[in-house]
Amino acid sequence: MKSAETLLIIYSFIRPVLDIGILAFIFYKAYQIIAKSNSLQIIKSALIIAIAYAMAVILKLDTLVWIFSSIAPMLIVGFVIIFQPEIRKMFLKMGQTQWFAFGSRSKHTYVDSVLIAAEMLSKQKRGMLAVFLRHTKLDEQMQSGTKLNADISSSLLVTIFGMDTPLHDGACFIQGGKLIAAGCFLPLSEQYDIKKTFGTRHRAALGISEVSDAVVLVVSEESGAMSLAYDSKLHYDLSSKEITKILENLLEITPEAYNMEDTIDEHKKID
Repeated sequence: MKSAETLLIIYSFIRPVLDIGILAFIFYKAYQIIAKSNSLQIIKSALIIAIAYAMAVILKLDTLVWIFSSIAPMLIVGFVIIFQPEIRKMFLKMGQTQWFAFGSRSKHTYVDSVLIAAEMLSKQKRGMLAVFLRHTKLDEQMQSGTKLNADISSSLLVTIFGMDTPLHDGACFIQGGKLIAAGCFLPLSEQYDIKKTFGTRHRAALGISEVSDAVVLVVSEESGAMSLAYDSKLHYDLSSKEITKILENLLEITPEAYNMEDTIDEHKKID
């Protein structure tokens, strides 16, 4: 009996925190759904009417209160009719949302497409140099190559770097699921203690990481090793899982950014 009473006492202390926590979580998720489905106009319209009704009650404007009370059912029906598309989208989003997906991976990101290409090129012993833009603008380096502004796909990257095309010797620039440019020239690293076994690609990857906050994925043509260069350091011969984890962290790819609409999903079959 004492243990049961103790648990009840503990629960009585936890209950308010649990109550507020669950309510805050529901409000947060509801806000995310509303913001993504562009349904804020519904909330704004409802707030304006609610404020007007509250003012009428506070100021004791009996006529306005009577009017609001009389037309309330019609307002609800009108809202449903006028905002029917937004309400439908909101409920669809609610059904698709992963409520407890705290950092869990979803199906597809543009990083996956780049890594698929990198793995294929690694097996073929073909070099690759992919620069992921972050905050620093690198317009000068991008202008040295060919502008593409194409959707990311592993097939496109393998075509660029796997064949002896005019673009295969340079670097490609990637931002937000788009292949911005290819065949670009990068500044070489000036570090004196860099390994002599590293070729031009690794020196270029390290060089651009020294003058910007970009993250560079490089595939060695000699060994097939995949490496990352960022913050003026070269992390040599990493696994695909390590590269994925580092890229998603540095590029701030959240669960909401997965399954990007402007990225070709190569896992999806075309009928």
